[in-house]
Amino acid sequence: MPRTQRNDNFIDKSFTVMADIILKMLPADKKAKEAFVYYRDGMSAQADGEYAEALDNYYEALTLEEDPNDRSYILYNIGIIHASNGEHEKALEYYEEAIRLNPRMPSALNNIAVIYHFQGEKAREDGQQAEAEALYDKAAEYWKQAIRLAPNNYIEAQNWLKITGRSEIDVFF
Repeated sequence: MPRTQRNDNFIDKSFTVMADIILKMLPADKKAKEAFVYYRDGMSAQADGEYAEALDNYYEALTLEEDPNDRSYILYNIGIIHASNGEHEKALEYYEEAIRLNPRMPSALNNIAVIYHFQGEKAREDGQQAEAEALYDKAAEYWKQAIRLAPNNYIEAQNWLKITGRSEIDVFF
């Protein structure tokens, strides 16, 4: 049974009905509509913590989706799953690909920065100060890009940039 038919709460059922109506009205070809159904099911599975099922749906959506912008969101969600599973290098690959297709995706830039910052913290804890600083510098570059695209977001990152002297300006917004 497809995931969309298993939703048992009112909000999920309502969303599914609305999405199906919109999908029928969209002037998209059959392949694009099918890709959206897989993407929607992937998002639902991901929200339920069913990461393997979500990945299956996202990978299927990628085989069907041709629009670069839509593909970027699929790749971004795959990156989120890998990051939450501790597979940071794999997550970075998916985030980078998402940004290549959609350079105006501050959330992917932020997530890359978070991973580099985390890796910097680990390197610092392991006594590898030079490596930690290099990773912090990478994190800073990605956070600056994200903040340029979304100046009212990532306040903690803005504070970290300022405190560590990695900020080029005092206030980004």
